Amino acid sequence: MLMQEDTAPPPARNHVLDVTHSGQGKAWVWRHEAMDDALTERVSFAMAQKLGLSELTCRLLTSRGIGIDAAETFLSPRLRDTMPDPLCLRDMDRAVACLTDIVLQQQNVGILGDYDVDGGCGTALLTETLSELGCQVHTHIPDRIAEGYGPNAPAIEGLLAKGAATIICVDCGTAAMEVLDPFSGRVPMIVLDHHKPDGARLPQAIIVNPNRLDCDSQLGTLCAAGVVLMTLIALSRSLAAAGFFETRRRPDLMSKLDLVALATICDVMPLQGLNRALVAQGLKVMAQGRRLGLSTLASVAGVDTPGSATACGFFLGPRINAGGRIARADLGLKLLLSQDVHEARTLATELDDINARRRDVESAILTAAEAQAEAQIAAGARFIFVHDPSWHPGIVGIVAGRLKERFNCPVFVGAEKDGVIKGSARSVPGLDVGLAVINARQKNLLTTGGGHAMAAGFGLPASQVEDLRAFLDAAFTAQASQPREAVMPIDAVMTLRGAHAALAHEIARLAPFGAGNDEPVLAIPRLRCVKCDRIGRDGNTLRVIMQDEFSNRLKGLVFRAADKAFCALLEDRSMKPLHIAGHLKCDMWQGQENLTFFICDAAPVGA
Repeated sequence: MLMQEDTAPPPARNHVLDVTHSGQGKAWVWRHEAMDDALTERVSFAMAQKLGLSELTCRLLTSRGIGIDAAETFLSPRLRDTMPDPLCLRDMDRAVACLTDIVLQQQNVGILGDYDVDGGCGTALLTETLSELGCQVHTHIPDRIAEGYGPNAPAIEGLLAKGAATIICVDCGTAAMEVLDPFSGRVPMIVLDHHKPDGARLPQAIIVNPNRLDCDSQLGTLCAAGVVLMTLIALSRSLAAAGFFETRRRPDLMSKLDLVALATICDVMPLQGLNRALVAQGLKVMAQGRRLGLSTLASVAGVDTPGSATACGFFLGPRINAGGRIARADLGLKLLLSQDVHEARTLATELDDINARRRDVESAILTAAEAQAEAQIAAGARFIFVHDPSWHPGIVGIVAGRLKERFNCPVFVGAEKDGVIKGSARSVPGLDVGLAVINARQKNLLTTGGGHAMAAGFGLPASQVEDLRAFLDAAFTAQASQPREAVMPIDAVMTLRGAHAALAHEIARLAPFGAGNDEPVLAIPRLRCVKCDRIGRDGNTLRVIMQDEFSNRLKGLVFRAADKAFCALLEDRSMKPLHIAGHLKCDMWQGQENLTFFICDAAPVGA
């Protein structure tokens, strides 16, 4: 039997509920134009009839391009439906042949991983599995400031000195010709990466990277940990064919998908197709608390539901990243591999403390960066490029992400030292910042640079900033067609009477949410906040009771209320009617299920 709920029809105008300037200074627009399409309505109704779901949920599916036949697979993603043959990746056969020999000969291995979550997770996954296969593994995570991104000769020499017979680079190495080529012929080298190369030339090593120009695997949205997983699946099959597991236990790769899920979410990979299945299964593993380091970190961070994309993206990932940003780069890897309760607690607590320091540093840099950004946007800039000698290089990536969200355009943020600017870039959908950076490097406007569509790193002499600005201005000409206003994407409009627990549970089935599958933002029109109070230890959470004209009520919450300008509207004692946008969820508190609307924005009626 279908659930019945009130679904308000989409407004005819471009702006949802005619909101052009909300309390957060945003225009409300449809995330998917299909939400305003008659065909979507017909398909959604047919889907609702077939699957027994609400029409609103089916509209959310249809607007995401999910048809009737694909809906069940989307709602219940399984690896068996999406897992390709790992050998479809270019040079995977060579990598597996090399790794098979390593395992059969029980050789020592040196792994050099990137200092972010993806690099740490990929390195942990590879280290753990090769160790279970009998290899002795030595790892190195480069220091962000002292060594910079990617492999470097002293680090490789250090791994060789420890007895490594093979070097494997994880989440780095694709563009490291200058570093890796001198070791060619001296030691076998494998690169397991996903960053775009800056040309057809690759290092003299075995490169498994779905984004290399001659790879037609169509797996370019995998993160590095995903590439590592593909490699280990192929390796396991190769070893089985060689009879290796006749006397030895086969590694349970499914039990390690928590690492792949965490890396995929934190590296902002699209949660579609294979990635969606990997993350869905990985979060189930994480929820079981099998990995001591992650379960301990979740406890220290106060996470109630560790097996969720939110926990990964907002609590676990930032803390693991914190070590590589402003402290010891290997802290996250050690925590992920820890099997000692005391060690795990010590590492988790240290990372939590470091993350608190990181937030303080970030706040100061963000304030200064916003001032520069506002001036550039006011002058008509199509992108933002800000830098300062006082900024910490480990924080600029986070600041770039914050500015991108606020100004809805590509953002470059750099830290300058000794006349050299090094930084991070973030972009918006449709504008490939990784490609822009690679092209700038090829024109010698950058000394270092690489990345993917949504994020990249770069380095250049401060004297070349203006030349780079001119190049990027031409590269981002397409930005002129993008909305200049900050926007709040809305997925659907509904009435308060239609907001019930059954619908919240249905929407939850669209998870995991993240890049490529954003959590639906629902707009509810003409509500009054009849009760409002500050709660929490620091009073930074706003709790409201919303009521419509028929006296239906719903609880709403706003986290980090001090940062949300729209909270003034909710706390206005005159209780003027407001349009409210947010996420409808059922959360558990003290064993009871509560229906809550997590508010993202609010706008006066007629705004």
